[in-house]
Amino acid sequence: MPPGGLNIRWPDKFLEQELRLMAHRIPAALAFAKANRIDRTIIESPHPRLGIVTTGKSYLDVMQALADLGIDERHAAEIGIRLYKVGMTWPLEPSGIRAFAEGLEEILVVEEKRSVIEEQLKAQLYNWREDVRPRVIGERDESGAWALPPYGELTPAMIARVVASRIGRFYTSLRVKERLDFLADKEKRLESVPQGFTRIPYFCAGCPHNTSTNIPEGSQAMAGIGCHFMATWMDRETLTYTHMGGEGATWIGQAPFTSRTHMFQNLGDGTYTHSGSLAIRAALAARSNITYKILYNDAVAMTGGQPAESAFSVAAMAAQVRAEGVQRIAVVSDAPDKYPAGSFPSGTTLHHRDGLDALQRTLREESGVSVLIYDQTCAAEKRRRRKRGLMPDPDERIFINEKVCEGCGDCGVKSNCVAVVPVETEWGRKRAIDQSSCNKDFSCVKGFCPSFVSVRGAQIRRLRGKGDADVATLPSPALPACTEPYGIIVTGIGGTGVVTVAEVLGMAAHLEGKGVTALDQTGLAQKNGAVMSHVRICDQPDRLHAVRIAAGQARLLLACDMVVAAGFDTLAKLKPGQSFAVVNRHESMPATFTHAPDLNFPAHGMEDTIREQVGGDAEFVEATRLATTLLGDALATNMFLVGYAWQKGRIPLSEASILRAVELNGAMVDFNTQAFRWGRLAAHDLAEVERVAAPPLGGNDHRRLSESLDELIARRVTHLTGYQNAAWAARYRARVDRVRAAEDAVLPGSESLTEAVARSLAKLMSYKDEYEVARLYSDPAFVSSLKEQFEDWKRLEIHLAPPFMGAEKRRFGPWLLRLMPLLARLKGLRGSGLDPFGRSAERKLERQLIGEFEAAIESILAHLSPDTHALAVDIAAAPRRIRGFGPIKLKAAAEVRAEMADMLERLLSPYGGRRAAE
Repeated sequence: MPPGGLNIRWPDKFLEQELRLMAHRIPAALAFAKANRIDRTIIESPHPRLGIVTTGKSYLDVMQALADLGIDERHAAEIGIRLYKVGMTWPLEPSGIRAFAEGLEEILVVEEKRSVIEEQLKAQLYNWREDVRPRVIGERDESGAWALPPYGELTPAMIARVVASRIGRFYTSLRVKERLDFLADKEKRLESVPQGFTRIPYFCAGCPHNTSTNIPEGSQAMAGIGCHFMATWMDRETLTYTHMGGEGATWIGQAPFTSRTHMFQNLGDGTYTHSGSLAIRAALAARSNITYKILYNDAVAMTGGQPAESAFSVAAMAAQVRAEGVQRIAVVSDAPDKYPAGSFPSGTTLHHRDGLDALQRTLREESGVSVLIYDQTCAAEKRRRRKRGLMPDPDERIFINEKVCEGCGDCGVKSNCVAVVPVETEWGRKRAIDQSSCNKDFSCVKGFCPSFVSVRGAQIRRLRGKGDADVATLPSPALPACTEPYGIIVTGIGGTGVVTVAEVLGMAAHLEGKGVTALDQTGLAQKNGAVMSHVRICDQPDRLHAVRIAAGQARLLLACDMVVAAGFDTLAKLKPGQSFAVVNRHESMPATFTHAPDLNFPAHGMEDTIREQVGGDAEFVEATRLATTLLGDALATNMFLVGYAWQKGRIPLSEASILRAVELNGAMVDFNTQAFRWGRLAAHDLAEVERVAAPPLGGNDHRRLSESLDELIARRVTHLTGYQNAAWAARYRARVDRVRAAEDAVLPGSESLTEAVARSLAKLMSYKDEYEVARLYSDPAFVSSLKEQFEDWKRLEIHLAPPFMGAEKRRFGPWLLRLMPLLARLKGLRGSGLDPFGRSAERKLERQLIGEFEAAIESILAHLSPDTHALAVDIAAAPRRIRGFGPIKLKAAAEVRAEMADMLERLLSPYGGRRAAE
């Protein structure tokens, strides 16, 4: 020890402190590590050849890799493997590592990211004699190729491959070879699995970022740290990323070298509080032309909704940026009148979020640094606060009249909201609001469509008298043993409680005294992205090494979402004859559907893939539909699946411990208990649960798909009769019958052209003008569909944009619903000289399209042959893409008409049929 000991003390000079550090403190730390065996040999061998040095998480991965290769401690000693676990990575204690290295031919260093241990080890062994110094590899092998690279994540499978390749240089192990053959075969089989349909993280339903990250056409924005970074993959002209506090620095560097004169920079309020204010100060010093868009969402949303430390109010933030030198400050809110007079620095302007685009167009023309503070609480945090009674819950829900909806998707474009979901119906894809995920942002009603209804005072319908599942008489399943680690993969969508399932199972295992590990994929994934939890349970805790389930080692796939279950990362964990899958069949579109209205869900392909990977040992159940109907909320889905899998004897835990874990979790205990029990009942008698959950009303008959072409045509004849009259329907029927006869003469047995014409012509002949919208709102099926979703309501309001009142949508109360039947009875005026609505460009186009399509059909039939048939079907199907209302429909019609004209020209041209076939 130096005089006075090791501690720093006043009035030490800084060079004296450095001397004490290098000459005494570091050697003392090394002495401590040596005396207390901080670093130690875990596996020894009488004839060691390969040494493995590792630390931390990588140590668990190495142990799992050895187990996956079939190498236990005894087999490792036989092979000649020695394993050293480093407890203090810097400085590396030299005597222990020297003793470990003696006699070895090679040392493999396994560590995540930077080569902290590897570089020290090489330095310590450098002066050894060449004939005793072992070769050291880690990030790269002796040839310089990557072995265990410092980027990405090291996995047990990756480590296993490297260990096996090093062993193979001097020892042949049948166990290792068998395992490597399995991995190679697994990878080869997965290469043929399509991976194009994936879940990406996205903004939550009702998230303020859906609106705040929009920028005017012609502008660009930059992302930073936080949820708004996700705008970089949302086609919003948002580019780059940076560290916290560096927002805008990239523009400071770029600005002098580009013709662009202005940049928007997104910045969160939590980041602003942390260090973002320094970025604004730097931009001011650089005299940049930049607008900082500070989203004040009142929570650190990315990591669970914590309050920002020492967070400012909106007014205080405005005052601070003014003090820094920002002259132009604008505050945007969904309720700008909530601020008391005099709250903000002089010159600060207040705006409603509906005027965001116009405001940004103004700001981008101004010189210098400007700040736009967008004030809207995080949607997820709103949901939490409303549940706890800490924030008012608007007494309103949005409902879409599916029969009025055209499926154009403008509501998704306007809101960017994942609570707007597709509904497949006899009349094409429509839209609905997922009430379980809706956070009442109401941006979707801005879509140019008359199908949106505000339902006030409504409660979500729950199945009366059937809320409690009776499981008293159910047989108890034989539970699987977990003397060996039992792996459960839980897949789902971020924000739907997937991690909670893993926590419940982990706590249940803990209550039973079992060992358990869990690995949850969180972070960005929690926002509608792919989430996967690895749960490993074993009677003997010391047999659990890595938390990640190795390739082919999952015993149960609990697929709360089929898309994630059919992904490469999940399928790699499955093994035919060993793995069992319980899969939610619900088709939940990825978030990209908000801007891709025609995106198809490849359900059958994913089901086939999952079945193949588990050797057919899979069960698919409509868990979301059943759980929502039985318990009134889609959040019941996950525990419903847990109950289903448990009743099938696939979870090695008792019911009592699972339900106790649910109780300890403390959230919605009775709700989740009932979901678990309904899942048990479904596993025992699915048909009975389906019967109980059957909709009591018939408002959604339009969702039932026709089972034959005759039924399809008959339903449309009935629809057109109600739309106009019997003569109008007869005109339709005659045209379709003519196509059917012609198609049968050319291609006997084929119905594809007839079906395409039947669907397209019915759509064109029943365009949704004011009379038809009124008829559909007057239809008793509208109220029936409302009753299927809501217990009761106090008031209905319809969102419409009547042509005589401008393009802005307005709310119309119950009086309009009482007027609808009268307007519907005036449908005889449709298209006549007395039609007050028939003179608009949209109505004229709709009538014109009917005649154009009938003429196109006649041209098709005149040139119909086996060669032209496929092209004829494409032409006949094209009008179904003419959707929407107003400008949206006019634009869609122009695009489809041009496409049809081109296809028709090809069909009618000489040799057109042969070219089409080619």
